[in-house]
Amino acid sequence: MAPDILPPLAANAPPDGIPTDPLPMDRPALMAALRARIGRLERGGAAAALARAEAGTIPLADSIDATLPDGGLARAGLHEILAAEPGAATGFASLILGRANGPVLWIGPDPDAWPSGLARYGLSPANLVMVRAPRPADALWAMEEALRCPAIAGALLTLSDIDLTAARRLQLAAEAGGALGLLLRPDTEEPGPSAALTRWRVNALPGLGGTQHNLGDPRWSLDLLRCRSGQPRTWTATWRTTLDRLDTEGDTTPMPATRRRRA
Repeated sequence: MAPDILPPLAANAPPDGIPTDPLPMDRPALMAALRARIGRLERGGAAAALARAEAGTIPLADSIDATLPDGGLARAGLHEILAAEPGAATGFASLILGRANGPVLWIGPDPDAWPSGLARYGLSPANLVMVRAPRPADALWAMEEALRCPAIAGALLTLSDIDLTAARRLQLAAEAGGALGLLLRPDTEEPGPSAALTRWRVNALPGLGGTQHNLGDPRWSLDLLRCRSGQPRTWTATWRTTLDRLDTEGDTTPMPATRRRRA
């Protein structure tokens, strides 16, 4: 079965109101529909794509950006996020995509991104196209095609496993199209080699300012497990929801060897 494009998300849709009636299509029809959907989302056309390319990186937080070789998360590249806790990893991925400043694709066997949750991290549901791809081969194909499209600001793929050859293809596609690629995977004992520019692990921590009726601002342990031309580091980070800002606590610290061994 070819991938399906889910209908557009409404910003105020309730959690149980995610559309579930995608249009079945073959691959050529899917690409035509994607281009049409992206064309409606993209504002500024070639000028917007050029501005993204000139930006070069996506800022995260000052202390994190100072550690990354490019002074931020490189746009034209693949980055891997290992989900030690799925909700935390999805939040971290959403704030990155929200800063991509343009149309983004969320690809997976059953995309489960909720509009209210996305908006909390600065990712507007109006900029999002969700693609359901039950088969890994179709999901990888959709991701590669998306990354090669200059009108796409970023694309995320949820996949349990990926071999080095497929990851290299995604990295090359991101370089060719100038798009940010995120690979969201479950945290495993042996994640294997990767062609991604960076590999992260995200763990949830108790929220900041939480009460009995309010979880507070999301707080995470961010482990930079691998970084091309960089060193592993770890941060405690808080997403300041009302400020649309990621804050880190204290100085960046080298990651203990016991936490690096599975990178």
